[in-house]
Amino acid sequence: MATDKRWMFTCVLVIFIFITESYCRLHHLVLKDDVRRKVHLNTFGFYKDGYMAVNMSRLSLSDSPGNIDSSTIGFSLDRTSSNGFSTYLDEEIDYCILKKLPSSDVAVALLLIDFRNNVVRMKTSAEENLFPNILSGLTKPLQGPLDTKGKGPQTGDENKPGSVTEPKPEPETKPQPTAKAKDAAGSKSKRDASEASKSEVSYPLQNRDGVYSFQFYFNVSTDDQQGLYNLYFHNCYSKEPPTSAMLRFSIEINIEEKNPDSFLSAGEIPLPKLYIIMSVFFFLIGTIWVHVLRTHRADVYKIHWLMAALPFTKSLSLVFHAIDYYYISNQGFPIEGWAVVYYITHLLKGALLFITIALIGTGWAFVKHILSDKDKKIFMIVIPLQVLANVAYIIIESTEEGTTEYGLWKEVLFLVDLLCCGAILFPVVWSIRHLQEASATDGKAAINLAQLKLFRHYYVMIVCYIYFTRIIAILIKFIVPFQWKWLYQLLDELATLAFFFLTGHKFRPASYNPYLLLSVEDDEDLEMEDVVTTSVGVTEGVKKVKKVSNGPSGERQTVA
Repeated sequence: MATDKRWMFTCVLVIFIFITESYCRLHHLVLKDDVRRKVHLNTFGFYKDGYMAVNMSRLSLSDSPGNIDSSTIGFSLDRTSSNGFSTYLDEEIDYCILKKLPSSDVAVALLLIDFRNNVVRMKTSAEENLFPNILSGLTKPLQGPLDTKGKGPQTGDENKPGSVTEPKPEPETKPQPTAKAKDAAGSKSKRDASEASKSEVSYPLQNRDGVYSFQFYFNVSTDDQQGLYNLYFHNCYSKEPPTSAMLRFSIEINIEEKNPDSFLSAGEIPLPKLYIIMSVFFFLIGTIWVHVLRTHRADVYKIHWLMAALPFTKSLSLVFHAIDYYYISNQGFPIEGWAVVYYITHLLKGALLFITIALIGTGWAFVKHILSDKDKKIFMIVIPLQVLANVAYIIIESTEEGTTEYGLWKEVLFLVDLLCCGAILFPVVWSIRHLQEASATDGKAAINLAQLKLFRHYYVMIVCYIYFTRIIAILIKFIVPFQWKWLYQLLDELATLAFFFLTGHKFRPASYNPYLLLSVEDDEDLEMEDVVTTSVGVTEGVKKVKKVSNGPSGERQTVA
């Protein structure tokens, strides 16, 4: 008991440590002495009139900037229709994408930092109006709409936190194409001229004692520009042998992204309503289950009340999750108090789910009241793994995607979750094996076979639930268009609801339920001479034989 309290205290402490640094859709990322070649800064789905503003306030390098080529450090921004389609970045992993011109069949823009000339050069081959016009050095309010004509925000306040401020006016602050001389040649088509001019647009780069800053933003102004946008930072610099050390960089960057009426990505906008609706369904099945328990009080065991706590905990978790997303949708970041409550209920729900499944699989409280040493080992493995999985989930939700910790904990969550799902199958497998052996040797074969059939069904249910929620639903998430990503959460919640309902139906308190019948082990204490069973069917020909002492005549009397 004391160990469980220590685990709970540790988890709550970790939650409070990491939730305080969460900025959600108003991102603030600080990297120091990083050596990664590619940093995924953000992925966001935009509708028409949505915008993204990026303020790189600090960029410093470990090597002299004058020795760095202009196609070595920079940003890439690409658009896809869903997460499943391969982006421009995945075409050549070993080759620096900043060194080649994007092909015309992809929507991508490359922003190359030229430290020698203090400019940022943009390369893109996307056709006109198929990719947003990227603008630089303009003031934008924290939550104000942008002018769809590309002239900046309609209202602004330079003193607001998180705003992208304009540097002092200089003649070169406006994008200036460097290939105007080529336009007069007339040898190229209008499309080629447009692509050439767009690929050579340059923006100013601010330099203060070796610390560089740059601001840009774009506005999705047409329906063709809608999609899922991925923003990356690239470090393709590497020294020649024998000193082939990677270039270290430190960067501080603020990112603001917003759709017309929400700070949520296009595929996340329906989530608050979805979570509220699903919480009502879980509350209803919890209420129905409590009614069933009160109706069949004679057949209720402790585990039935443990099962009753699960849908109510799940319902509370969904309510707090909906509130969390509601505040993110309206202000770009959550209210810390609501976020902490959601993480606590999410942790309790996850732990309670796996514990309940494992207890049902071992047959605890129904057919045996004591867990064997083998069963206890499973709980000693499942409970810490489940706590670790929930801690990893909390860290992922409250950590910026570009940090090194994010990728590490994401892998930890995936691995630990699969281990938990595999561990809870062992008690069910052991129960099935025990019933198979008992049905072949014990006289009560019909009862054992009925229990065996029920456990097999439950095993199939668990496997289907794990397979669907961990594999099928995730595949659907990558296949559907960007604005339908919420279908993944819907299918996941519906699968959980169906699993709860079927589990309650199969193991409901009822005298005719084969799971609740006496186990074979309860009959081991009876002597064979006390009960003699001769059966043709299940209960035919049962005779009770009792031995009595000799009568006065000295003869043995037998009463049948």
